[in-house]
Amino acid sequence: MERTIDDILGAPTSYAFARDVQNKFSCARDQLLTFALWHGMVDATNNAFERALRPAVVQRKVTNGYRAMWAAEGEAAIRTVVDTARLRPGSNAFNTILCAIGA
Repeated sequence: MERTIDDILGAPTSYAFARDVQNKFSCARDQLLTFALWHGMVDATNNAFERALRPAVVQRKVTNGYRAMWAAEGEAAIRTVVDTARLRPGSNAFNTILCAIGA
């Protein structure tokens, strides 16, 4: 794979877009194959993170954004607590929120 990347980065091209892609790849060269070096520990895509952001994006679109900063910060805090609760096996998001606001 390293040799293939060398070939891609070293290929001459007359297209500006292709040169831009080559430049971006060469800047991130040390990060391109991280998923292969840490097999099973690092995903090859960011799909999990995209799915994690989806509820916040839907909320923003449905409400047309927040008019007050405290509302946006409150939403972010609740989502953080709920998402963290989901990481613990056997935990309940509702009980975790109750513990967080009751503390």
